Amino acid sequence: MKKVRTRFAPSPTGYMHIGNLRTALYAYLIAKKDDGDFILRIEDTDQGRLVEGAVDIIYNTLKQCGLKHDEGPDVGGNYGPYVQSDRMRSGIYSRYAHQLVDMGKAHICFCKEEDIEKQRQEQGDSFYFVDPCKLLSKEEIQKRVDAGEPYVIRLNVEPEGTTSFDDEVYGTITVENKTLDEMVLLKSDGFPTYNFANVIDDHLMDITDVVRGNEYLSSTPKYNLIYQAFGWDIPRYIHCPPVMKDEHQKLSKRNGDASFQDLLLKGYLPEAILNYIALLGWAPEEEREIYSLDELAKAFNVKRIGTTGAIFDIEKLTWMNGVYIRNMEKEAYYELVRPYIEETVGTDFDSRLIGDAIHDRINTLSEIKDMISFFNGVEEYDASIFTNKKAKTDPELAKTILKEVYDCLKDVGVWNNETIFTSLAEKAKALSYKNITMMYPMQVALSGRSVAPGGATAIAEILGKDESLKRIEEAMNRL
Repeated sequence: MKKVRTRFAPSPTGYMHIGNLRTALYAYLIAKKDDGDFILRIEDTDQGRLVEGAVDIIYNTLKQCGLKHDEGPDVGGNYGPYVQSDRMRSGIYSRYAHQLVDMGKAHICFCKEEDIEKQRQEQGDSFYFVDPCKLLSKEEIQKRVDAGEPYVIRLNVEPEGTTSFDDEVYGTITVENKTLDEMVLLKSDGFPTYNFANVIDDHLMDITDVVRGNEYLSSTPKYNLIYQAFGWDIPRYIHCPPVMKDEHQKLSKRNGDASFQDLLLKGYLPEAILNYIALLGWAPEEEREIYSLDELAKAFNVKRIGTTGAIFDIEKLTWMNGVYIRNMEKEAYYELVRPYIEETVGTDFDSRLIGDAIHDRINTLSEIKDMISFFNGVEEYDASIFTNKKAKTDPELAKTILKEVYDCLKDVGVWNNETIFTSLAEKAKALSYKNITMMYPMQVALSGRSVAPGGATAIAEILGKDESLKRIEEAMNRL
């Protein structure tokens, strides 16, 4: 059995879109499920769309996600070069395009855009370009080529009959040949079109499984005509449904939708993003949602990829990201959140204690700053914040409670969460109050918030005794 070889072949045109990253992930999973090779190829033949630094974004994204490629421009391999512009300079695409011409499977076309446009206007909605250059003699063609006249090379498509291909997701698809245009293979500047280059490269790199978006379904019959013209094996096709913004729109950076880099900046973890997008269009056999990359490789089955677009749900990703944060090893978690904590409150407070306080509350790292900013100082608040139905408190009662809290805490010797809580719980019992009736006003006094991470006693431990008593006293004065 032939070794499975998949490829991720992005164009370096900017940020990593979520749909592109999912394609990379699926290609990686298909390869690794069967101990195959995952190849990175940079498709930069569309020179007008190249963005400086985009290749580094591709490398960094794959590295951050753990999608290690076995071959590529940066790691080498036996099938290089792995950048299409480098391959073009070696003459690969021109050689194969002219070989098709010699075989009678393609032809040289001198038509200008205005010639094509004239036919388009004459034919209207039923436009199908009929190339007059196919009627030229070999002598006439050679004469015009020798004279330096610009030309392209087009694929020959016989309009009679049908072309079929099998796709692992969409099944057998058959199209009438008369609907297939005679696409350009080699442009007048010597660059190959995307459609031609990826067929040549996939064959020469022994790619067995081609993973891409379903927008390429309509082009696949033409790809197969190229494979068949050369007598090459056709790869297994896996066309994936789109990632949708909603029921009608695809997820698109052009529409302001988040890229992978945007999501990182918003505090999402690469592992959580990868886990989530794996489930956009693919259904595991088990009733579970949290998978490591290795677990995904074992569980992945292309037969369980759906045919309809999957809607990107940022709330679901946020939930999943929170699960990943809470499931982290303790030390790794501290190292992750520490920079965010220190950036917000400096090093005056114990970042580990703050990390403990926010651990069960944060879903994204970007939430940390707002969640803990009160440690720098209590912002202005209205006295109505002391009203709480569950605690059965109001501003008037809160003032009384805070006096009791202050008197209790000033006598606490060892200042930590446990001793603070025990002292207050005993005080509440003596006064016939529920614990929450004592704790809620204290939490507001310390944080200025009705909801705060860790609760009153954890906040008090972090603030320290002097600062805690000072804030409680200020709260009483406000009331």
